[in-house]
Amino acid sequence: MVKIRDIELGEFPLLLAPMEDVSDPPFRTLCKQNGADLMFTEFISSEGLIRDAAKSVMKLDIYETERPVGIQIFGSEIDSMIQATQIIERTNPDIIDINYGCPVKKVACKGAGAGILQDIPKMVRMTEAIVKATNLPVTVKTRLGWDDNTKYVVEAAERLQDVGIEAISIHGRTRKQMYKGEADWTLISDVKHNPRMRIPVFGNGDIDSPEKAVEYRKRYGVDGIMIGRASIGYPWIFNEIKHYMKTGEHLDAPTLAQRVKVAIDHLDMSIKWKGETLGIAEMKRHYSNYFKGIAHFKEYRMKLVTSYDLNEIKDTLNFIAENHEQFELVG
Repeated sequence: MVKIRDIELGEFPLLLAPMEDVSDPPFRTLCKQNGADLMFTEFISSEGLIRDAAKSVMKLDIYETERPVGIQIFGSEIDSMIQATQIIERTNPDIIDINYGCPVKKVACKGAGAGILQDIPKMVRMTEAIVKATNLPVTVKTRLGWDDNTKYVVEAAERLQDVGIEAISIHGRTRKQMYKGEADWTLISDVKHNPRMRIPVFGNGDIDSPEKAVEYRKRYGVDGIMIGRASIGYPWIFNEIKHYMKTGEHLDAPTLAQRVKVAIDHLDMSIKWKGETLGIAEMKRHYSNYFKGIAHFKEYRMKLVTSYDLNEIKDTLNFIAENHEQFELVG
């Protein structure tokens, strides 16, 4: 049984990665319903929380049905991260997660996210300060290093454990790689097999099929897998991986009617949480994946991603469901 403090996550947990403008409460709820074991919020700016910025505060929302859930924060100033931790603790998440992995320029080049990988001693000091500032379990998500010359993740993970983190998730790329090339899990495996490591080590990067999940579990020996991009518009991936791990067989892919139902549920929850304008806008990134591999679908996909009229969008989705026999699943 993999545990983060007293939070039981199962024998081989599947985690939903924190993704900006994706990992919101509606999407997390769908992933939970489809087998994800641990959720993380979109990353939240420590400075935004301190200033009470509406967008940052909104990201603190948690649905009880999605627990256990970790709230993820990022920042470059230790004092600000401590204050943000104290604000977060009052919202009662299960975990506080520190983002040391975001590669985006506006974050990393200010010394936050993956930017702190250029200063491991500060990374350790910041982590220790956050651990001391909360009674909640603290976890970390990070990368292999800043670039190919600074892959210090084995040493860094051990030092972070020593100051009190209770799990670590590692993306198998450097900051310089962004999301390009193939993720390298060999150093993730080195972290896991370091005899001094006692905490769960989760691998992240390029897991997009049940077969790859099984292969990487066997090859690298991690305690669980964090899934990001492959879940966008396809929350079924968690149960598909679990079923394949248990039986060696594939679950049937969701039918077109099932895809439409989940897309409508997602749209409704998104509007309820964010309001109609923003809820409709942020759903657009999901439609291509909800209907990936459907032949002769371009016309309907264009309607879904270009329309801002709720009735028109729902009419399009209902038409697809009612006429599902005219569409063919080709991949």
